[in-house]
Amino acid sequence: MDGDGGAHTAALPSEQVLRWVAGVVGGMRVVSIENASRSTHRPSGTFRLRFEGTSAAATDLILKVSVPHWITDGMVITNARALRLAETYGLAGPRLIAADLDGRASGTVASLETFLSGSSDLPPIVSAARLREAGAAIARFNAVVLAPQADLPHRPRPCAADDRAADRRRGRMPTTPLLQQADERVRSHGVPAAASVFLHGDVWGGNMLWEGDRCVALIDWKGAGVGDPGVDLGSLRMQMALQYGQDAPARVLEGWQRQAGRAAIAVPYWDAVAALNTPTVIHGEWLPGFAGDGSPLDAAAVTERRDVFLRTALDQLPTPIS
Repeated sequence: MDGDGGAHTAALPSEQVLRWVAGVVGGMRVVSIENASRSTHRPSGTFRLRFEGTSAAATDLILKVSVPHWITDGMVITNARALRLAETYGLAGPRLIAADLDGRASGTVASLETFLSGSSDLPPIVSAARLREAGAAIARFNAVVLAPQADLPHRPRPCAADDRAADRRRGRMPTTPLLQQADERVRSHGVPAAASVFLHGDVWGGNMLWEGDRCVALIDWKGAGVGDPGVDLGSLRMQMALQYGQDAPARVLEGWQRQAGRAAIAVPYWDAVAALNTPTVIHGEWLPGFAGDGSPLDAAAVTERRDVFLRTALDQLPTPIS
């Protein structure tokens, strides 16, 4: 997941990239370039470009490029492939305008997509209706049954580029007794069998666009792929628990199940998988979390929310028969 705020880290796209963009949009000129990333500590790979040209109204588009040591070429390619697939199925997301997937024209792997209005800001107080709508939004994408394919690989967990459980196991990150126990339980449980579906791969509030309590699109598809729908559902349930407390995940599940027309399978397992792929101490880009009155919580309080969510998942996880 990306962090929040911070245009000061943005480096402008190269002249070669902007020449490629100019060729794509033909006859329009770029009048402003804005960092559209929420990250405060890394260069941006996402820019909002405003154009003026033949029509009276200005046009905005989103440019995505790879960033060394952060956003790989493969992530930009995956984002483009996912947008094409979403359009094929009529799903709510940005539409791909053009892509330079080998970097020959722009000097880097780049894509250009439509800019969508709406807010990805996290409200300090959330309604039950919004939580249910969030669950329903991902269920619409998860309804597409899909086998792994080029640039849309199998995803065994949310934010699959990271494997923090393995990092803790190998001593690369600190751990806690709870996280260690949870890792052992999840590994002994085994991966549930399920149909392979279209996954966003990094579902959280910052990657959803809202108009009121209606989710109008999912954005930032660089972690997309295929796999168990529990990958997305567990990720969103956990994120909402971190941000709004332990009542929120049930509302997300209600919305997902209502939209899917069936019960979700192996919910405790995928909740635990999502919780295990968080930092040992929740910090930085994983915040904010909000108390019931909308006031912000500190890292310790949000970490405790993660731990409560994880303990609940373990309590509901079937005990292996020895």
